[in-house]
Amino acid sequence: MRAGADAVASLTVIILAHNEARHIARAIASVAGVAQRIVVVDSGSDDGTRDIATAHGADVLQNPWINYATQFNWAIDHAAAATDWIMRLDADEIVTPELAATLAGLDAQTATGLTVNRQIHFLGRWIRWGGIYPVRALRVWRTGRGRCEDRWMDEHILVDGAVVHVDGDIADINLNSVTWWTQKHNGYATREAIDELLRATRADSAAAGDIGRQAGVKRWVKRNVYAHLPLGGRAFAYFIYRYFILLGFLDGWQGLAFHGLQGGWYRFLVDVKVYEIRQNMRSRGASLADVVAADYGHRI
Repeated sequence: MRAGADAVASLTVIILAHNEARHIARAIASVAGVAQRIVVVDSGSDDGTRDIATAHGADVLQNPWINYATQFNWAIDHAAAATDWIMRLDADEIVTPELAATLAGLDAQTATGLTVNRQIHFLGRWIRWGGIYPVRALRVWRTGRGRCEDRWMDEHILVDGAVVHVDGDIADINLNSVTWWTQKHNGYATREAIDELLRATRADSAAAGDIGRQAGVKRWVKRNVYAHLPLGGRAFAYFIYRYFILLGFLDGWQGLAFHGLQGGWYRFLVDVKVYEIRQNMRSRGASLADVVAADYGHRI
């Protein structure tokens, strides 16, 4: 795909999608003027996502879903060889005009990977406090120089060269209901609990490449400090830290809802699932893989 603007970069934007009819046209439109190709990798949508994406100029590929890392690496292998750069964009995200202008100048960039700021919007409000903004995410990298790390949750792109930060934001503005949000985060909690338990048996893949300085520091703290705190208590402490010490209360009512749910309820739910899995492993004399398969339907 090539847009009509003169500032089109040698860039493939990859968007993973499943039933994203509400968001996909908006995501595509935000990068249509700067990307040479937009690829939507769909995992069995039945709400018209594929037709909408095609109508808005994207190339649509289909592949069954296993997990995010597997799907994204499949997309890298099948969709992005023709351009110099790759970008990761979620279906419910948009690229701001400032970032679009930065992407238009990619051909002059000398780094291997680029981090950008990521906004999160919740209940109609941009959440700016509680350590939520600015969060830097590695979202653009040179073709052949980056892969999505093999994790069940909190997966990042690993690159084998220099990473720099550039101007502009990606904005996560999901239009679905809070009911949808909590159901999705229930699934995330399962994946994060599995990931935490798996880390006891394998090395963290972050050692194999650069995920960006801010993400690397956060991961170190999570693995070397947070993971060693008592279950349940650490979730409560994290909410207090975010909401009061990092001034999350300045985000108003929407901030209380977001930090309470994402920084409190979600983290506590992860802890409950870690406890449940460990308890079932002990009571049944079963392996982690057996318990996860029987209780959660995942194969690890």
